[in-house]
Amino acid sequence: MQTLAHFADGGPGPWILLFPLIWAAVVIGGITLLRRTVWRGRRGPWRPAADDNSPITVLGHRFASGEIDEDEYWRRLSVLDEQFGRSGKGGAA
Repeated sequence: MQTLAHFADGGPGPWILLFPLIWAAVVIGGITLLRRTVWRGRRGPWRPAADDNSPITVLGHRFASGEIDEDEYWRRLSVLDEQFGRSGKGGAA
C-alpha cells in the first residue's frame, strides 16, 4: 500500500503535505482581513462618507452650515462628550 507522501517510485513526495498548510494560511488570512474591514462595518471605498449619522457628526454639519454659532456648538459638544464617555481636551478628569 502506497501512502500519499511516498516518493520512492516517483510520487509527489512529502512536499504534498505542505499545500494544505498553505491553503489554510490563505483562508485564515482572508477571513482575518474580512473581519477587520468589511464585517466590522469599516468604511470601504464603495461607501460614501455621508453614511455616518452620529450625533457629533450631525452637530458638526449644523455648525458648518451655519445653523448654530460657535458657542452653541461647543456647549452641545461638551454635553455629547459627557454622554458618550469621552474625556475632555485637557485629559484631566
